[in-house]
Amino acid sequence: MQVERSNILDGLAKAVIDMDVSRAREIAAEAIRCKIDPYAAITDGLSKGMDKVNELFENEEYFVPEILLCADAMYAGIEVLRPYLPKEDSHNRKKAVIGVVKGDTHDIGKNLVKIMMDNAGFEMHDLGKNVPYAKLVDTAGKINADLVCLSTLMTTTMDGMQVVIEDLKKAGITSRVMVGGGPISPGFAKNIGADGYARNAAEAVKVAKSLFQDIHLPLTFKTPELVSVRKNLGGAR
Repeated sequence: MQVERSNILDGLAKAVIDMDVSRAREIAAEAIRCKIDPYAAITDGLSKGMDKVNELFENEEYFVPEILLCADAMYAGIEVLRPYLPKEDSHNRKKAVIGVVKGDTHDIGKNLVKIMMDNAGFEMHDLGKNVPYAKLVDTAGKINADLVCLSTLMTTTMDGMQVVIEDLKKAGITSRVMVGGGPISPGFAKNIGADGYARNAAEAVKVAKSLFQDIHLPLTFKTPELVSVRKNLGGAR
């Protein structure tokens, strides 16, 4: 059984790397038939595949078209697995606004975080990518958000997170803020006044939950954007 589980997880990762949408769906369905935890299938299978895609991008073996096709395969697998993810009690759900800050159009990691947090019981309001600062602030105020999740992959746009945090305070909005993305560090998150910081989708859920409990996790995690910032692309570096 352990070998079978390992093979399925490896197959999910390979389907993403190979940009094979059909195969990703097939193996995701096989994971369900074999009673593999769908959460593990995503984090230890599909996401691991995107981690490898990241390496290929860094080594200039994959480029933007390949990244997008790999992401399509990952999303295809997730759509098969998502109905089987355990839904947590939605009573008194915390409201969260999530978006990629203005100037950045990379949203693979943000989308995965949204899926995981939605299944963890958060009421997610996804504003998408390249979101103006004012829209993030206005939406947080309009829905009385408990949490604002900010993502960026680009070093050139990361300072926008501080703008949003400062504007939230100026508007008297008390939403807590969780930040992440390739160039973001725990030190940066702390310096701009963020309340939380997560390395990947699973840890983003843990960090978000901790913000509304007595025990808070330290700023040691980082939300993913699953494509590296180390290559120049559209102003990123």
